[in-house]
Amino acid sequence: MTILVLNGPNLSRLGKREPEVYGRQTLDDINRKLVENFPRFSFEFFQTEYEGALLEKLFQSEDQGGYLGVVLNAGALTHYSIALRDAISAVTIPVVEVHLSNIYAREEFRRRSVISEVCVGVISGFGANSYHLGVRALMGIVSLEPE
Repeated sequence: MTILVLNGPNLSRLGKREPEVYGRQTLDDINRKLVENFPRFSFEFFQTEYEGALLEKLFQSEDQGGYLGVVLNAGALTHYSIALRDAISAVTIPVVEVHLSNIYAREEFRRRSVISEVCVGVISGFGANSYHLGVRALMGIVSLEPE
């Protein structure tokens, strides 16, 4: 059982970019902790600065099969990418939207997610733990017991 963890623009800068907002952990740190904390799953990690690459990876995950679901931190694309919204709605694989910061307590433009209504759920504001909660949410959706 493989979980795809997708990360969009600027998440490659975690640990450096606004650590008071996003924390000091790097994306590699977060990925490593997921593997350690959920040993019965395989993970595929993908980060890109490009919208089209994110869409292609999402489509590939469904076309290839074998994925339990997707944990997605779309970064800034969350707030304006209708293309990403349409891609999520075009696949049957469950997608959980995650955010490190509480987007609803931030600037006005960050409080709106155009992808939320086509994701199975949203986890926001728990730092790196948002990813762990996203995995647990997927486990619940596909009726697997949390570890």
